[in-house]
Amino acid sequence: MEFIEKVKELVKNRNWAVFMTVCGIAGLLLIMISSIMPDKSIKKKPERDSPNKLSEVQEYCGLTEKRLEDFLESIDGAGDVKAYIIAESSERYVYATEGRLSKNDNKTEEEEKYVIIGSGSEKKALIESVEVPKITGAVILCSGGESAYVREQLYKAVSAALDLPTARIYVTKLR
Repeated sequence: MEFIEKVKELVKNRNWAVFMTVCGIAGLLLIMISSIMPDKSIKKKPERDSPNKLSEVQEYCGLTEKRLEDFLESIDGAGDVKAYIIAESSERYVYATEGRLSKNDNKTEEEEKYVIIGSGSEKKALIESVEVPKITGAVILCSGGESAYVREQLYKAVSAALDLPTARIYVTKLR
C-alpha cells in the first residue's frame, strides 16, 4: 500500500511529469545521435562493384582454361594443349522476386517486386543466384593440330564442354 500511495503522490506533483518528459526527449536525442554516428565494431565488406571484378573474370577464365587444357590433353593425338578463353562479362546477380497477379473482368494485372532483406539502412535485395561470366569464344593450340581428325575432335570437345558453337572456336597447331 505504501508504494501505491507514493506513486499517486508523484503523479500529483508536476515535477515528476517534467522530469519524465526531459528524460524521454534526452533518450530520443541519444537514439538519433547513435544512428548518425558510424558503428566501428562492424567491418564493412568490400563492395562487389569494385575494380576487382576484372581480376575475378580473369581468375575464372584462368581456372576454366586449366581445366579445359587438362581435359583436351587426354584426347588421342592432341599432345600438349594451350587454351585461351574469352568471356563476355563479369558475374551477374539474379535477385529474388515475388509477384502478384490480379484478374478483373477483361483485365489482367501483374506486379513483381524484389524481395528485400535486412532492416534500417542495411536493406538489400535477396540474391537468388550468381551466374558465372558467359564464355563467348575459345582458342586452342595443340601439338597435334596439323591432323584434321584431331582438330575435329577438339572442336567437338570444346563445343560440348563450353556450350559454344564451333564458329566461336579456333584450333591450330602449337609451335
